[in-house]
Amino acid sequence: MSDHDALQGFLDKWRARWPEWRVAEAFVPTPERERAAAWLSLRDELGQAAWGGEDPRPGDAKLAWWTEELDGWARGRRRHPLGVLLQKVAAPWDTLAACLPALRASRERPAGLDAALFMLEPYAEALAGVSQHLFESQAPAPARNVVVSLLAERLLLNASGVTPLGDLDVRGWARGLLDQWPPPGDGTRPGRVHAAIVRGRLSRFADGKSPPMPAISVALAAWRAARA
Repeated sequence: MSDHDALQGFLDKWRARWPEWRVAEAFVPTPERERAAAWLSLRDELGQAAWGGEDPRPGDAKLAWWTEELDGWARGRRRHPLGVLLQKVAAPWDTLAACLPALRASRERPAGLDAALFMLEPYAEALAGVSQHLFESQAPAPARNVVVSLLAERLLLNASGVTPLGDLDVRGWARGLLDQWPPPGDGTRPGRVHAAIVRGRLSRFADGKSPPMPAISVALAAWRAARA
């Protein structure tokens, strides 16, 4: 299989998980769309490795592999197909690699919402730093914005049965996250648009609805996020 075919396979897998993006990407500049899909696919791969499945060991092995891979990207080497679109950008990939243990630690059942947000903050800051370089934004997204969106993704994975959280009141946590979700600020347009989809899904989940958003809701949320 060629690198191009393997790359498309990963992008197609991510788009199947987030079908809203086919509508939302219209609000992302055309030259950034393919790279944005690759970046969000990478974020999804890391999150699935950290939070997915009943047995943490396969995910631990994937995160260890990704630590080596991202460190290699910082040194001009790549193995993963997503690197075709991402690795050539001079971004702090080694910083992201160094923060994967914080992502791994977030798998453990948190003591409370504040503790969960605090645990993910180093990883959120690393994501914001890489994204700033990928899409040439003047300032990175505030870590608080990124970390709330990450925890929302974790809860949504639980809602789909991908990640176990035991008897945690996930709908209560969803409402708590929505109550303190910051307004969009700085960062990149792809990041703001993606966060708007995550927030929309979380809101539907908190209301007892199926999380995927209707197309008209996606378009409105993406338009607002792109203008922020």
